[in-house]
Amino acid sequence: MLKHQLTHPQINAILGQAGHHSAILIADGNYPASSKKGPNAKIVSLNLMPGVVTCNQVLQAVLSAMPIEKISTMMYETDGPYALTEDPPVWQAYRDTIKEAQLELALEPIEKWEFYKAVATD
Repeated sequence: MLKHQLTHPQINAILGQAGHHSAILIADGNYPASSKKGPNAKIVSLNLMPGVVTCNQVLQAVLSAMPIEKISTMMYETDGPYALTEDPPVWQAYRDTIKEAQLELALEPIEKWEFYKAVATD
């Protein structure tokens, strides 16, 4: 019997096979998963409709199931038509979820193109 919130069989299997320093990408429907993924990546699509399931809900489930060493986010644009002047509101939701899980982790933003490179590694 599982003693955590994560009940998705495929995700549980993938997490069970993950070792130390394995990376798990939680992304919304805007992420170009078909072209920006690692060679060993397994895609599990949970997008039922816009806003369901949220990345924060997936984060909550994953944090309940296994220890996490670090959490990286893709840095937002700081110039151009999509520029932000402060952290996206969802980042505070992530921080709250991390705190609720009693973890002392900070979000580690990675510049967009470096983030894509990091995701595409083994």
